Amino acid sequence: MEITEVRVSLREHEGKRLKAYATVTFDNSFVVRNIKIIQGNNDLFVAMPARKMKQFCPRCGKKVEVDSRYCSNCGAQMPPPKDPSEDRQSIHQDLAHPINQEFRDYLQSKILDAYQDKKNSSPEEENNEAVQEQGESQPQKDIGQQ
Repeated sequence: MEITEVRVSLREHEGKRLKAYATVTFDNSFVVRNIKIIQGNNDLFVAMPARKMKQFCPRCGKKVEVDSRYCSNCGAQMPPPKDPSEDRQSIHQDLAHPINQEFRDYLQSKILDAYQDKKNSSPEEENNEAVQEQGESQPQKDIGQQ
Protein backbone atom coordinates (compact mmCIF):
# COMPACT_ATOMS: atom_id res chain seq x y z
CA MET A 1 0.00 0.00 0.00
CA GLU A 2 1.38 3.37 -1.02
CA ILE A 3 0.56 6.80 0.34
CA THR A 4 -0.18 8.86 -2.76
CA GLU A 5 -1.16 12.18 -1.14
CA VAL A 6 -0.90 13.92 2.22
CA ARG A 7 -2.71 17.20 2.87
CA VAL A 8 -2.01 19.16 6.04
CA SER A 9 -4.13 21.88 7.60
CA LEU A 10 -2.19 23.86 10.21
CA ARG A 11 -3.86 24.67 13.52
CA GLU A 12 -1.00 26.36 15.32
CA HIS A 13 -1.91 28.49 18.29
CA GLU A 14 0.46 29.56 21.04
CA GLY A 15 0.55 26.98 23.84
CA LYS A 16 -1.68 24.40 22.12
CA ARG A 17 -0.56 20.80 21.62
CA LEU A 18 -2.67 20.16 18.49
CA LYS A 19 -0.54 21.45 15.61
CA ALA A 20 -2.42 20.28 12.51
CA TYR A 21 -4.87 17.86 10.90
CA ALA A 22 -3.84 15.61 8.03
CA THR A 23 -5.76 13.87 5.27
CA VAL A 24 -4.00 10.87 3.72
CA THR A 25 -4.86 9.19 0.42
CA PHE A 26 -3.78 5.58 -0.15
CA ASP A 27 -3.22 4.20 -3.68
CA ASN A 28 -5.34 7.04 -5.12
CA SER A 29 -8.32 5.02 -3.85
CA PHE A 30 -8.91 5.43 -0.11
CA VAL A 31 -8.86 8.52 2.14
CA VAL A 32 -8.46 8.87 5.90
CA ARG A 33 -9.28 12.30 7.36
CA ASN A 34 -8.82 13.94 10.76
CA ILE A 35 -5.43 12.46 11.57
CA LYS A 36 -4.02 14.73 14.29
CA ILE A 37 -0.46 15.99 14.51
CA ILE A 38 0.24 16.61 18.19
CA GLN A 39 3.19 18.05 20.07
CA GLY A 40 4.10 15.45 22.69
CA ASN A 41 6.40 15.96 25.67
CA ASN A 42 9.49 15.22 23.55
CA ASP A 43 8.47 15.20 19.88
CA LEU A 44 5.63 15.45 17.39
CA PHE A 45 3.47 12.37 16.93
CA VAL A 46 0.46 11.30 14.88
CA ALA A 47 -2.89 10.37 16.47
CA MET A 48 -5.36 8.47 14.36
CA PRO A 49 -9.01 9.59 14.06
CA ALA A 50 -11.05 8.40 17.03
CA ARG A 51 -14.51 8.68 18.54
CA LYS A 52 -15.73 8.70 22.10
CA MET A 53 -17.21 5.44 23.31
CA LYS A 54 -20.91 5.41 24.22
CA GLN A 55 -22.95 3.70 26.91
CA PHE A 56 -26.70 3.39 27.34
CA CYS A 57 -28.63 5.46 29.90
CA PRO A 58 -30.20 3.13 32.49
CA ARG A 59 -33.41 5.23 32.56
CA CYS A 60 -34.21 6.14 28.94
CA GLY A 61 -31.89 3.83 26.98
CA LYS A 62 -30.34 6.61 24.83
CA LYS A 63 -26.61 6.59 24.02
CA VAL A 64 -24.44 8.79 26.23
CA GLU A 65 -20.67 9.35 26.15
CA VAL A 66 -18.79 7.05 28.52
CA ASP A 67 -17.37 9.79 30.76
CA SER A 68 -20.69 11.70 31.11
CA ARG A 69 -22.07 12.18 34.62
CA TYR A 70 -25.66 12.77 33.44
CA CYS A 71 -27.76 11.64 30.48
CA SER A 72 -28.06 14.39 27.86
CA ASN A 73 -31.57 13.17 26.99
CA CYS A 74 -33.40 12.63 30.32
CA GLY A 75 -30.97 14.09 32.88
CA ALA A 76 -30.58 10.88 34.87
CA GLN A 77 -27.32 10.47 36.75
CA MET A 78 -25.06 7.97 35.00
CA PRO A 79 -23.41 5.22 37.04
CA PRO A 80 -19.76 5.91 37.95
CA PRO A 81 -17.09 4.13 35.87
CA LYS A 82 -16.38 0.59 37.04
CA ASP A 83 -12.64 1.29 37.20
CA PRO A 84 -11.83 4.76 38.60
CA SER A 85 -8.43 4.65 36.92
CA GLU A 86 -9.97 4.61 33.40
CA ASP A 87 -7.70 6.41 30.97
CA ARG A 88 -8.38 8.19 27.67
CA GLN A 89 -7.66 5.05 25.67
CA SER A 90 -10.64 3.26 27.20
CA ILE A 91 -12.88 6.28 26.50
CA HIS A 92 -11.74 6.78 22.87
CA GLN A 93 -11.69 4.19 20.10
CA ASP A 94 -9.63 4.56 16.91
CA LEU A 95 -11.71 4.57 13.73
CA ALA A 96 -8.74 3.57 11.59
CA HIS A 97 -5.20 2.63 12.55
CA PRO A 98 -2.09 0.82 11.30
CA ILE A 99 -1.86 -2.86 12.19
CA ASN A 100 1.93 -3.13 12.44
CA GLN A 101 4.81 -0.93 13.59
CA GLU A 102 6.45 -0.85 10.14
CA PHE A 103 3.39 0.74 8.52
CA ARG A 104 2.83 3.04 11.53
CA ASP A 105 6.40 4.38 11.12
CA TYR A 106 5.92 4.81 7.35
CA LEU A 107 2.62 6.65 7.83
CA GLN A 108 3.94 8.89 10.60
CA SER A 109 7.09 9.84 8.66
CA LYS A 110 5.06 10.78 5.55
CA ILE A 111 2.61 12.87 7.58
CA LEU A 112 5.30 14.63 9.64
CA ASP A 113 7.34 15.36 6.48
CA ALA A 114 4.27 16.95 4.86
CA TYR A 115 3.64 18.91 8.08
CA GLN A 116 7.21 20.28 8.09
CA ASP A 117 6.93 21.19 4.38
CA LYS A 118 3.64 23.02 4.98
CA LYS A 119 4.97 24.77 8.08
CA ASN A 120 8.12 25.91 6.26
CA SER A 121 6.29 27.11 3.13
CA SER A 122 5.91 30.86 2.82
CA PRO A 123 2.52 32.52 3.43
CA GLU A 124 2.62 33.77 -0.20
CA GLU A 125 2.74 30.18 -1.48
CA GLU A 126 -0.23 29.24 0.72
CA ASN A 127 -2.25 32.20 -0.58
CA ASN A 128 -1.46 31.23 -4.18
CA GLU A 129 -2.55 27.63 -3.49
CA ALA A 130 -5.83 28.83 -1.92
CA VAL A 131 -6.57 31.09 -4.91
CA GLN A 132 -5.84 28.24 -7.34
CA GLU A 133 -8.12 25.85 -5.40
CA GLN A 134 -10.93 28.42 -5.39
CA GLY A 135 -10.53 28.99 -9.12
CA GLU A 136 -10.73 25.24 -9.79
CA SER A 137 -13.83 24.74 -7.66
CA GLN A 138 -15.84 27.67 -9.05
CA PRO A 139 -17.30 27.33 -12.54
CA GLN A 140 -16.08 29.83 -15.09
CA LYS A 141 -18.67 32.34 -16.37
CA ASP A 142 -18.70 33.83 -19.81
CA ILE A 143 -18.66 37.60 -19.71
CA GLY A 144 -21.75 37.59 -21.93
CA GLN A 145 -23.72 35.44 -19.44
CA GLN A 146 -25.40 37.21 -16.52
